[in-house]
Amino acid sequence: MTDTTIDNGVNVQALLDARVALADAPQAAKFTWRASCKWQNGTHSRSNLQGFFGLGEEQNHRTEFSFDADHPEVFAAEDIGITPIEYILVGLASCLTAGVASVAQNWGIQLNSVEANLQGAMDIQGILGMDSEVRNGYDDIKVQFNIDADASQEDIEALVAQSQKRSAVYDVLTNPTNITVEVN
Repeated sequence: MTDTTIDNGVNVQALLDARVALADAPQAAKFTWRASCKWQNGTHSRSNLQGFFGLGEEQNHRTEFSFDADHPEVFAAEDIGITPIEYILVGLASCLTAGVASVAQNWGIQLNSVEANLQGAMDIQGILGMDSEVRNGYDDIKVQFNIDADASQEDIEALVAQSQKRSAVYDVLTNPTNITVEVN
């Protein structure tokens, strides 16, 4: 029997160690993520992210990240960035895919490739104020995974289910989240 090392690039031991450490210090598990957004022109805005609070103190990413958002030309915009609603798909796809890699590493499943394709269906009559009965956001989001792994189809399906169960973005999208909007 050959000893095979599974390497999906995830340090599962560090994640498991964090769980143990946080069990004794649950307040350190309270994180606050932050983003700032500045209007540029028209429907174009730029969001920046660098600092966040976690493990009981201020933290910083290695670099500041910037994201441009805009609307496409069909909305009489300049199309300088993806739409804000598309960032929802990016967040969900990224979170679920990271979860697949992490769970696979923990379960000893070698991944060869993982691709997530997402579609979000919406009726823009809501955001255009044409019909107050039409919601402003997505009516439906479909996620289709194509995964090549050294595992059975049943194990791959269980892997995706576990990723979905632990996904913060999936949780935010499928459960009510309190949002407070203030003007200073």
